[in-house]
Amino acid sequence: MHSLPELRTETLGAGIVRRATTLADGRDLIYYDDADSTLGAERAADTRTLDARPDTATMRLDVLSGDWITVAANRQNRVMMPGADADPLAPQTPGNPSEVPSLYDVAVFENRSPAFGPALAEATGAAPQAPNAPRGLDDLAALGLGRTRTSVGRCEVVCFSPEHSGSFGTQSVSRARTVIEAWADRTAAISRLPGIEQIFPFENRGEAIGVTLPHPHGQIYAYPYVTPRTTRVLESIDRTAPDLFQRILESEQESERVVFRGEHWTAFVPFAARWPLEVHLMPHRHVPDLAETTKEERDELAPLYLRLLRGVDALYDTPTPYIAAWHQAPVHVGRDTVRLHLQLTSPRRAADKLKFLAGSEAAMWAWAAEVPPELGAQRLREAIARTSQHPNDDGAPA
Repeated sequence: MHSLPELRTETLGAGIVRRATTLADGRDLIYYDDADSTLGAERAADTRTLDARPDTATMRLDVLSGDWITVAANRQNRVMMPGADADPLAPQTPGNPSEVPSLYDVAVFENRSPAFGPALAEATGAAPQAPNAPRGLDDLAALGLGRTRTSVGRCEVVCFSPEHSGSFGTQSVSRARTVIEAWADRTAAISRLPGIEQIFPFENRGEAIGVTLPHPHGQIYAYPYVTPRTTRVLESIDRTAPDLFQRILESEQESERVVFRGEHWTAFVPFAARWPLEVHLMPHRHVPDLAETTKEERDELAPLYLRLLRGVDALYDTPTPYIAAWHQAPVHVGRDTVRLHLQLTSPRRAADKLKFLAGSEAAMWAWAAEVPPELGAQRLREAIARTSQHPNDDGAPA
């Protein structure tokens, strides 16, 4: 007999309820109930017998670029596009011993095959202390041949829905608001873990992007270093001005590349967009991460983000693959200068064509864009206008 799990319950913003527990192997599992949830308070126990968690991966330094490369052999055997009867992110059934024991609205749990973690710089909760952990940003910045460190950190899966198919854009406004609250809550919690330097919520959508599960979900990566892209951003801020993001926002708001503008957020195709489809969504005030957004900003973000994603899907007759990347300021540096923003990109350059990174772009990081950013913004505005003519029952664009 398995007793019901202990649930640590707390009501968050907008009436969303968090219920935290653990899986059979000790990994964290957190349920987030919609404000209008029809679920009860209890959750089933995870009765599986699971293998011990894999050892934490190792990072190796590329001395030419200064980048740290994680070598995580445990990820080689991940599940690839299973059928609905073997969906590892669906609620458990007698025939499907999945990762989530109960029916849920939104569920977040530690990845069984992480690139970072489960060990941390210091033992915390069920996470052990890593041997050879990074000793701060100065340690990671030092160049040298053959340098290694343990890949401490955290990788979590964020299930947007118990349904087998869909994406963030297919959710209701209420559900989108729950996911946003979960992102903010997890950003705050993970920021307090020892050795975490940056937190990255994202959604990969579509097989062309490399998605291995069709279930509507995203992920959260917590790195033991400041990522290479954010390092470049910090360098640009140092070379220009501490209010660079505000200057960018004001410049874009005066351009023809604006897709739409709300009270707290503006969506625009950036001046130097790399991808055939690229759009940024940025708050109007400086805020370093989702945890620092206000209730009003989160309330507006839910319908605006759905409006953007549904416009992306209205561009073509079939769903468009994309990466929805929430860039946040690092945990310990750049908090006053790096602004939270979404960068949504897609390699789709026509209904039947994809942009592949080869030669110049893949090897030399020298990009050539096929779609002028102004044209990309116009096409996206027109697609969003078409979806706005057919709202869903919950009032969101179709």
